[in-house]
Amino acid sequence: MSKRKITGRRAAALGIAVGLLALTGCQQDGQDHRVQVELVSYKPEAVAAFEKIAERFNETHTDIYLKVDSPNEAMTILKTRFIREDYPDIVGIGGDINYSNFLDADLFMDISDLEELGQVKQSYLDIDKELEFIPQDGFYALPYAANAAGVLYNRDMFEQNGWEIPNTWEEFISLCEQIQAKGILPLYLGYKDTWTCLSPWNALAVGLSDSDTCAQVNRGENTFSASYREVAEKIRTLLDYAEPNPYAYSYNDACTAFARGQSAMYPIGSYAIPQIKSVNPDMNLDSFTFPANSDAQDNVLNSGVDLQFCVMKNTPNKEAVYEVLRFLYQDETIQIYLDDQGGLSCKDSDFALPAELEGMRPYIESDRMADYQDHHYPSEMSVDAMIQTYMLDTSDGALDTFLTRFDTDWARYNRDLIQKVQQYQKEASGK
Repeated sequence: MSKRKITGRRAAALGIAVGLLALTGCQQDGQDHRVQVELVSYKPEAVAAFEKIAERFNETHTDIYLKVDSPNEAMTILKTRFIREDYPDIVGIGGDINYSNFLDADLFMDISDLEELGQVKQSYLDIDKELEFIPQDGFYALPYAANAAGVLYNRDMFEQNGWEIPNTWEEFISLCEQIQAKGILPLYLGYKDTWTCLSPWNALAVGLSDSDTCAQVNRGENTFSASYREVAEKIRTLLDYAEPNPYAYSYNDACTAFARGQSAMYPIGSYAIPQIKSVNPDMNLDSFTFPANSDAQDNVLNSGVDLQFCVMKNTPNKEAVYEVLRFLYQDETIQIYLDDQGGLSCKDSDFALPAELEGMRPYIESDRMADYQDHHYPSEMSVDAMIQTYMLDTSDGALDTFLTRFDTDWARYNRDLIQKVQQYQKEASGK
């Protein structure tokens, strides 16, 4: 038998084997006749929830196959894929500066014709609109899950001592004094990890400054020196009621200390609850909105969009993508995510509120919420480190130095954006 004939038969056999393997693969993943919709989520910690959601979707849809990826360093991967024009159909990202940048780059589809937008709580739609550098017609994200930040507290400790939840700044300081008089530490801060400085900063800022402060500054209508002075003064006051040298203790240290009863309160977001509960699963934990103002009516709950879905503008599968979004926005699907990740639903529906957030219920139900100010800060500016440096500065001029630097650095890191915004304002006014 000639060598040529043997090679030909082997090639034929190999071709059959490859064909069988390909067929087997299609039968296993069910994609042989379905439209594939790829969703890339930036939350690797939610991979189990998304696997369950994708499985349920694929079991109930014969014409669409949902593929979900939740890689580590998802934002870096997404940015690389965008540069290569290798786009997924849907991205699951937070409502923060990354969303603003992607929207400004004209990457997202206007999904105003998606009926599910009518089921979103108005606060979260407003939050997304304020994340637009330049006002856009339409809507470009479907807010899904949110978190909230204020003050977590040890309910048992409060009940045993007869302490009442404060509604004003003065009541809060009075409460700290009462707790301190009992020989108990009122607050744990854990500022070694600089990002933790942003937790009380944001919770104070939503009540003491306008939700669009950053946009006002970009338009030349305000300064941080004017808008953030009271925020900076009050965050420094918290040091009087916290652990000595909070810069020596990390986020994990603070969660552990609070879980073990070493402080009565912890100014942090709902995202810390799982970490605290991992140390003390039986802790009787609740929360309240940070009472930043002297008038309780001026207080606002700090809540932001932790996860939302955006459709890539160039997807060829809009109808299939919308079917996925409709499935994701079913109450049963949202509950799968909340059971796994906790937090709040952005959908205005009857979801059970986590017991640990019960004290925030009046604000949630009345939609009195505003976004984290740091969702508007460029990462290059390192505002968290600026706040930490300010609180370490014991000089008489520390406050003015900090505020002046905030304005100066903002102008430096947002120079192009400020020029773009002010040019838009000029054109819009016809001047």
